[in-house]
Amino acid sequence: VQLQASGGGLVQAGGSLRLSCAASRSISSVDAVGWYRQAPGKQRELVAAIYRYGGISYADSVKGRFTISRDNAKNIVYLQMNSLKPEDTAAYFCTARWYEEDYWGQGTLVTVSS
Repeated sequence: VQLQASGGGLVQAGGSLRLSCAASRSISSVDAVGWYRQAPGKQRELVAAIYRYGGISYADSVKGRFTISRDNAKNIVYLQMNSLKPEDTAAYFCTARWYEEDYWGQGTLVTVSS
């Protein structure tokens, strides 16, 4: 199973980016799919996730600014990030769990300048 993340880049504070995570396996059967991020010198943290039966969770720091969604037909998970802040700067990783096995994509770097 491969997860290919893309969409990172450099953006000014207040701007927007959309991350994409393309899966080589059907995401309609996924237990959970989501995004983590890791800033320099910090632990990896969960940003947003979608669960099997439709539940969605967000980190408190991104609620109201980020939206996770998925396109089951294309096997892509998106993370729309609006009103970006310098503290959102991090490497963003997509992850998915199928049948209790976790898979990770490579990180995509998001840099928000002040």
